Amino acid sequence: MLEYLTSLNDHNLPYPDTIHPIIVHFVIAMVLFAFVCDVVGYFIGKSHLFEVSWWNMCVATIAIFVAVIFGQFEAGLARPYDAVKAVLNLHTLIGWSLAGIITAITAWRYVIRTRNPEKLPIHYMVVGLFLTLIVGLQVYLGDELVWVYGLHTVPVVEAVKNAILP
Repeated sequence: MLEYLTSLNDHNLPYPDTIHPIIVHFVIAMVLFAFVCDVVGYFIGKSHLFEVSWWNMCVATIAIFVAVIFGQFEAGLARPYDAVKAVLNLHTLIGWSLAGIITAITAWRYVIRTRNPEKLPIHYMVVGLFLTLIVGLQVYLGDELVWVYGLHTVPVVEAVKNAILP
């Protein structure tokens, strides 16, 4: 049984497929939905959407750390070749930064919520837009790692194992 837990499959993973994208897509959806709820609530005056946004950010704050941990683990198992290293390093740096940024924004949102749950300052909305743009960049880099560089795809894993890719 231990051999199944310690051996790697054709994706170079100890489990059937990558877990990082599953968790990270959850985080992306929650952050983007929180921003949409804030914008709609701000301009239409539906303050109950601020509560929806708040809870989305709370869950996203917890989930991003799980996503980053699985991302680090899976990046280490990917055995990145030279061409992919710069993109992977940037994706990693932004991922850890996003974990801190989302945590800080959620803490700020908590303070706003305790003072007046019916209103959001425009500054918070601007920061939410900035967060959305950073998340968009991170999505682009993650897509590039999979769809351009093929990390954890069977042909690339085989090419790295056979020293075809340096």
